Amino acid sequence: MGQPQVGGVSVAERARRRLGVLSAPESPRNRALALVGVLALTGVALYLNVQLGPVAFPALTVVVAVILGGLLLEPIPLSTVIAGAFAVVLAENIGVGQSTIRPGSYIVLLIVSAIALKQSSDRQRLGLSAGRGEAMLLELRDRLWLQGDLPPLPPGWNAEVEQQSAGGASFGGDFLLSALTDSGRTLELVLVDVSGKGLDAGTRALTLSGALGGLLGAVSPERFFAAANEYLIRQEWDEGFATALHLTLELSSGKYRITNAGHLPAVHYSGGAGTWQVLEPPGTVLGLLADGEFGAVDGELGPYDALLLYTDGLVEVPGRDLAMGIDRLVGAAERLIPRGFDGGARRLLDEASPDASDDRALVLIWRT
Repeated sequence: MGQPQVGGVSVAERARRRLGVLSAPESPRNRALALVGVLALTGVALYLNVQLGPVAFPALTVVVAVILGGLLLEPIPLSTVIAGAFAVVLAENIGVGQSTIRPGSYIVLLIVSAIALKQSSDRQRLGLSAGRGEAMLLELRDRLWLQGDLPPLPPGWNAEVEQQSAGGASFGGDFLLSALTDSGRTLELVLVDVSGKGLDAGTRALTLSGALGGLLGAVSPERFFAAANEYLIRQEWDEGFATALHLTLELSSGKYRITNAGHLPAVHYSGGAGTWQVLEPPGTVLGLLADGEFGAVDGELGPYDALLLYTDGLVEVPGRDLAMGIDRLVGAAERLIPRGFDGGARRLLDEASPDASDDRALVLIWRT
């Protein structure tokens, strides 16, 4: 059972359908109508300037037509609009009988025209129509988030996921993939922290999430990180490395295995003993060494036990040892026990790192 499903349709299929709509080329009729409309707006600006005078309606208002042209037109027809806009401003100078040209209006119009041409060229290069670039980015962001939705778990099992990007950005370098495998008897989960932060890390995270999503459930858990490492090395990115934890959890018995690829340790809470155990198998960061080794640790989640997986944004503070950050996170998790783990992922995110400047992700799984 590979990709998460929403409304009976896989996230990948929803993205394909949506992106197909977003990137569909506009009809020649629509392009012609857009050109006529923008040129008409330029003419209206000239007419109002002549009728009302440059004080009541300055010719520079024609920049509105240039801005709309940047949103609606391709570069060649947009150049026609820009030429018309300069003609309107020039006509105003001639009309008021000025012997010298005022450079301010032309400089403003030149700057706006350059921005509009750049926007139009970028949109044409991507094959997108007006406003579609932003919509496509939002759809890609939603796809990355939806891949982190955990599948429904059987009675007795609970899980929460919380993610926040650095600086409140839409994209971040932390992401989660999950799927029910072995005919729904096993939860397989991967928590990844891509190098960098914010939008730069987010674009790499989006690419890597698609590749790892294809591997999840398609290759054996023992081979998962080896295949992911091979993929990352082939990309030859300047910052092409990532850390990750891979969890396989048998939902019938509670037995689990956590494999580490250079990531921070997971934490296991034992409800019977009331103790927290840091699970720290050694492992090589993904994307650095072709023959990386990935250590694993086995355990079992019994009744009232919990498992905590997280990225370094929750525990890493410049000038402070990582162990202190992990202790602080465990201390915050300890305070959840009297009132239960429901809603605990959000409370941990807020309490352990309220002012974090890095991407953050946290997974809390517990058994009742």
